[in-house]
Amino acid sequence: MFRVLRTAAIVAAVMSVIVQAQDNTDRATVSRGKEIFGQCSGCHSAETDEKKVGPPLKGLFQRAKLRNGKPVTEKNIRSRIEQGGDGMPAFSELLSDKEKIDLISYLKTL
Repeated sequence: MFRVLRTAAIVAAVMSVIVQAQDNTDRATVSRGKEIFGQCSGCHSAETDEKKVGPPLKGLFQRAKLRNGKPVTEKNIRSRIEQGGDGMPAFSELLSDKEKIDLISYLKTL
C-alpha cells in the first residue's frame, strides 16, 4: 500500500511541474504575442470597441464570424494575418510561424 501511495505522490508531483511549466510557456507566448501586436495597434484597438483604420479586435475569439463572413477560428485568423485583405497588408513574409502563433495566442486573451 505504501508503494502505491508513494508512486501516486511522485506522479502528482511530476504532473504539477508539467502543468506549471506549460502555464509559464503559455504566459510567455501571450507576452510575446502582445509585443508583436504593437505592429497591429496602429490600425486595431485591443482594449476598446473603438474602430481605428481596421476593426477593433477586443473579444475577437468570442465573435461568431469575421467581417468576411468566415467563422472565427485560429485557421481563419491566421489566414487573414498571412494574406491580409480589405485594406490590411499581408504579413505572411513579415512574421515567422512562431510569431503568428504568439500573436494568435494573445488575440485569444482579448
